[in-house]
Amino acid sequence: MSTEHLPPTGSIKVVKPKKAAKLVERVARDTEDPAVPTERLLIVLDIDGTVLLEDESLSPGVVDAVAHAHRAGHEVMIATGRSWEGTRGIMRVLQIAPEFVVCSNGAVVLKRLDGDELQYERWHIETFDPSVVLAQLREHLPDARYLVELPDGRRLYTEYLDDWNLIQARRVPFEELDEQPVCRVVVVAPEQGEQDFVDLVDRIGLNQVSYAVGWTAWLDIAPQGVDKSTALERVRIELGFDPAHVLVIGDGRNDVGMFRWALENGGRAVAMEQGPQEVKDAAGETTTSVQAGGVAEVLRRL
Repeated sequence: MSTEHLPPTGSIKVVKPKKAAKLVERVARDTEDPAVPTERLLIVLDIDGTVLLEDESLSPGVVDAVAHAHRAGHEVMIATGRSWEGTRGIMRVLQIAPEFVVCSNGAVVLKRLDGDELQYERWHIETFDPSVVLAQLREHLPDARYLVELPDGRRLYTEYLDDWNLIQARRVPFEELDEQPVCRVVVVAPEQGEQDFVDLVDRIGLNQVSYAVGWTAWLDIAPQGVDKSTALERVRIELGFDPAHVLVIGDGRNDVGMFRWALENGGRAVAMEQGPQEVKDAAGETTTSVQAGGVAEVLRRL
């Protein structure tokens, strides 16, 4: 960035307010000028608790901050536990159409189709046989609500839940959930506390799958060895980003894998302030809460 218009380092130059405003505008233009060399980053954002509050409203300043990151030349994408049907609308609100989107905690990677900003194809899919894990969980949680996501994006569920986006979803008896391979299993037990769920999962020992316990009694189960990081590594290679030029931001236990992935390769991992302590411990940095605009705070500093 050119510094000819700035006073020498260590000196102070007093100017009128109008001139000061022009100086600030010029510095801002230089910061976002494509001709000014910047380190291009692959920026990965979680959705719930990171860019969205619990009531589905946007974290303060996040849309403008994402636009700022784009103008600076960075690639901003989403990595979420949500299915594609629950992700598309958030991307529209954020005004982004990245080349890749990671959904279902890494079990599904979508790639943008040429010529249409929000038309995506299922580029990479991981599946597993859910029969064993469903039988284990059903024995201990007979009254829980269950949902599975099929490879083509359709979902099957046992009982309605307000938190589930049920577009392309069909209610079925529990016995139909394991009739074919799935990308993920979601289990919600409203009568259980968060720690109760953590203890139960430890006690059962889900050894043949990957899983993450949510803030409430919410369990997301993916194929063994699959999480956001495994999908993001595929995306990083495809896009040609250096491993150290990665910034990931999230708030939940399902973000710990991508935190480790980023840090082990020299990148940055940022946790939201309201996240569980174990999540913050896994990150290299902590920003302010989603309510306070933590993502915007990080992106505005780029």
